[in-house]
Amino acid sequence: MVDASRIPVIVGVGDLRWNPDDGHLEPLDLIYKATIAALTDSGQPSFSSHIDTIYAIKTVSWAYDNLPELLATRLGATPAITTTSPIGGHWPAALLDRIGAAIADGTSSVALLVGGESHATTTALRKSGVAPDSLGWATEPGGPPGFDPADLGGAEMQRAGFIVPTRVYPLFENSFSASIGHDAQASLDWSAQMYAEFSTIAAKNSASWTSEVRTAEEISTVGPGNRMVSEPYPLMLNAMPFVNQAAAVVICSLARALEFGIDQDRLVYLWGGAGAVDPLDILHRNNFHRSEALQDTVDRTLGNAGVSAEALDIVDAYSCFPIVPKLLIHELGLPGDTVPSVTGGHSFFGGPLNSYTLHSLTEVTRRLRSGDQLALVHGNGGFLTYQHAVLLSASAHERGYVGDPQARTLTPPAPDLVTGYVGSAKIVTATVEYNRMGEPETGFVIATTPDGRRLAGHTGPENAAELTQLSGTNPPAVDRHVHISDENGRLTLKF
Repeated sequence: MVDASRIPVIVGVGDLRWNPDDGHLEPLDLIYKATIAALTDSGQPSFSSHIDTIYAIKTVSWAYDNLPELLATRLGATPAITTTSPIGGHWPAALLDRIGAAIADGTSSVALLVGGESHATTTALRKSGVAPDSLGWATEPGGPPGFDPADLGGAEMQRAGFIVPTRVYPLFENSFSASIGHDAQASLDWSAQMYAEFSTIAAKNSASWTSEVRTAEEISTVGPGNRMVSEPYPLMLNAMPFVNQAAAVVICSLARALEFGIDQDRLVYLWGGAGAVDPLDILHRNNFHRSEALQDTVDRTLGNAGVSAEALDIVDAYSCFPIVPKLLIHELGLPGDTVPSVTGGHSFFGGPLNSYTLHSLTEVTRRLRSGDQLALVHGNGGFLTYQHAVLLSASAHERGYVGDPQARTLTPPAPDLVTGYVGSAKIVTATVEYNRMGEPETGFVIATTPDGRRLAGHTGPENAAELTQLSGTNPPAVDRHVHISDENGRLTLKF
């Protein structure tokens, strides 16, 4: 029998959305409100005086040098450990796993995991010319967010123009779709149907940024309010980061929960999880139709617990773009019509940057209290770079905590990258970015040379039009043979 002081359980959750019209609250304010809600949900608001660990997900809409310390002061808590994550949507799952490991090894007994953003408010203030610090937002420590060029990818990615997620994730989508025999329209149809289901779920979530239910036809139809961004993703298939949302989770040992008299029917057991990291620069991945890190994460998460995907009642995937939940479904071996969310997805529930998965943890906890038995919650960061998943259950695992919180770094072999290339090549994957007039503006291409080397770059409008797939007039781009001239990342294609 595992010692109850070494079994991690979730005892309280809280999340919210905040309308900017109700006041210009900074992220710390929203996080504090979510934390109070989580402590109240536990039935033991006095837990705040027993918190020994506070982990915070890094905010992007406003910067804090030590958000956990600021929060602890408001709560009257004196934690021994305070940590803020780096950037990445995988961190809520990864930090929850670390908290579970700390409870299992006896170095923590009551912990708090928090995150939130006021991106809708900062955007509105910027447009109106108002500086948030003039409204009293924390600046010591804290202030306007900084910018790290490394967040745009490595030098080789920047040379190719692969500097934002809206350009990169479609490259994986199109390669994956080709690998399973889907053309661009089939890819879009699957995405739209999945996201229509997400919108229905989001509409029922009180913390959701939107409540309007969208049909698959609305999501897949390009037009006013739903312009094409990069094929095959119109706007409704892109994450919505301009939100005000926050969430908090209270975790403690089973012994502590019993000591405080928390009803056992409200306990959710953290079995643990696993994580993995693919090469940071996507041009050094060995393929673009799957994620080696995701495969490793799923295999180890399920394997450590000794369960199969068929045992899962809930799968809640990160969903900044449709390719991420599609890949998770694929790695789990689940049917294509699986709806991998109980939260509502980034496009409709809202995408509060690094902390979306924290909202997934709150909603999954509620579902497990209501009758479901086993859930997998997944987080993704970077350009399909960082993966982490955790298992939560309504009952304890026979071995207590069974996670492996330290991510495994993968270095699979990849083709050598060539620059300045002129000659024949075969397209591995491509996408087309549209301007706001609805015209193909830039093509993004990854290709291989006859001797197996890899090249990447961006095209001008003429070649972008020749790469479009949803028009139905061009042959499939993937595996198409072309003549390529590469001049400092600018590609000229001759088909």
